[in-house]
Amino acid sequence: MTRIDVGTCSWTDPALLASGWYPPSARGPEGRLRHYASRFPVVEVDATYYALPSTRNSELWAARTPDGFRFDVKAFSLLTGHPTRAGALPATLRVPGPPGRPVRAAELPVGAEQEIWERFAGALGPLITADRLGTVLLQFPPWFAPGPAAQAALGRWAERAREIPLAVELRHPAWLTPSAFPGTTALLRSAGTAFVAVDVAQGLPTSLPPVTAVTSSATAVVRFHGRSRQWGTGSKEDRFRHRYTAAELRPWLPRIQQLAGKADRVHVLFNNCCGDAAVSAAELMTQLLEQPGPSGRWTARPAVPVDGTGTA
Repeated sequence: MTRIDVGTCSWTDPALLASGWYPPSARGPEGRLRHYASRFPVVEVDATYYALPSTRNSELWAARTPDGFRFDVKAFSLLTGHPTRAGALPATLRVPGPPGRPVRAAELPVGAEQEIWERFAGALGPLITADRLGTVLLQFPPWFAPGPAAQAALGRWAERAREIPLAVELRHPAWLTPSAFPGTTALLRSAGTAFVAVDVAQGLPTSLPPVTAVTSSATAVVRFHGRSRQWGTGSKEDRFRHRYTAAELRPWLPRIQQLAGKADRVHVLFNNCCGDAAVSAAELMTQLLEQPGPSGRWTARPAVPVDGTGTA
C-alpha cells in the first residue's frame, strides 16, 4: 500500500523553537529530533540549502530516528543556480572577497560545481545506508525558465545524481501552463525525477497552479508554502505567514489520493514556517487523511514512536 507521509520543512526553524511546540523534555538537537520523529514520519532538511551537509550530522539524524522515517534534503543553493554566500563554500573553492558576498557557479573554477555536488552527495551516505533518505529537493529559482538550457541542466542532474532520488520544484510559471505542463512532466519523467506539486496563494504574478503529476514511481511530493499575498515579494516571514484551515486542505485530499495511486510514497510537507503554523497544518492534514474518503479510508501513515535507542 502506498504510504502518505506528512511532515514539515525543517524541525529546527527558530520560530518553531520559540513557539512552545517542543515540550521542555525535548531539549537540544537530539531531544527535538526524537520528539519530532515521534509525531511525524518525514521532514525536509532546509539547512543544507544554506550550507553543505556533514557526514556526522547524517549519522546523527539516522541514529535518532526510527526505521521508516525519511529525510528529504534540500540541495545546496549554488547547485540549483541561486546566489550563494561565499563563506558557505568549501575553503579550497572560495573566491576573493568578504564571506557574505553572493557567488554564482559561473564565478568558480571549472569542475567546482561537480566537486560541490560530490561533497554534498557524499555527506548523505549515512542516510542512504540507513534507508532514511527520501529525496534530494532541487528547488530551482523563478528565473529558471523552460528552454534548451534548462532541459540540458535537468539532463545533467539525471546523470550526476545516479542512484540518488531527486525531486524538482519549478517556480517559473511557464513550466506549468496547460499547454506546457505535458512537456514538463515528460521531461522530468525521462530524467527519472519526481515533480513537486505546490500550494501557494493564487492570483499573483508569481503564483503557481496546484497541478499534480507522478513522474517517478518511487515518490511524489507536495509542498505547502502557505497563501500569503506577499508570496514571492515579501520577507521570509511575510511570504510564509499563513495558517491553513481544513477548508483549504480538503481539496488536496483527492489530489493526494491520485498521487498515491501511482507512486510508492507520497511526501506532504508544510513550509509555512512561522511559529507552529507548519506543525499545526501537518497535524491537521494527518487528521483529514485519516478520515474516510470517497473510495474508502485515506492512507496517511502515523509517525512511529521512538524508544531511547532510536529504533521503533
